Amino acid sequence: MQQIKGSVIKSRLAFVEEHAGKAGVDQVLAALKDEDRKALASIITVKWYPLELGTRLDDAIVRVVGGGKAEFFERLGAASAEKNLTSVHKAFITRGDPHAFLTRTPAIYSMYYEKGRRDYTKTGDKSAVLTTRDAEMFSTPDCLTIVGWHRRALEMCGATGVRVVEEECRAKGGTVCRYALSWD
Repeated sequence: MQQIKGSVIKSRLAFVEEHAGKAGVDQVLAALKDEDRKALASIITVKWYPLELGTRLDDAIVRVVGGGKAEFFERLGAASAEKNLTSVHKAFITRGDPHAFLTRTPAIYSMYYEKGRRDYTKTGDKSAVLTTRDAEMFSTPDCLTIVGWHRRALEMCGATGVRVVEEECRAKGGTVCRYALSWD
């Protein structure tokens, strides 16, 4: 069973609260089954949780506060990067050298997901490809979170004009999730 860290779940709930207030969080939680609400009541950031719980939370967020638009998760990903990469994971940021940051992709992935891996390939001075392989679970909202997270992380490294395009997605029938990153 694919699992994610509690920090991922907490980031999502914090983002909802920042953008929709406590009432928005309550509405999202009310859209979930009792067992999910109970599980979400005591999330510990360093503990592993079933990805299915995160996926159900994502679906509720899209329905309740995202206006049905999964793109909402790009904003959530950016906010998560901002929060985590200025605190607990700030050592990953390498100002002025986005590629140095991206070389840490496999380690960063393993901090958030229990199974699978994410590979980094440098494709140019200001471009790279990230490929997620062997993850048991996947979803469009999670992939969009990855897009927003990496866009913001590269900006935090000093990159400008950052573009992150998901070229292939398992949630859309692909064999991997592949992201093309480039910047000015």
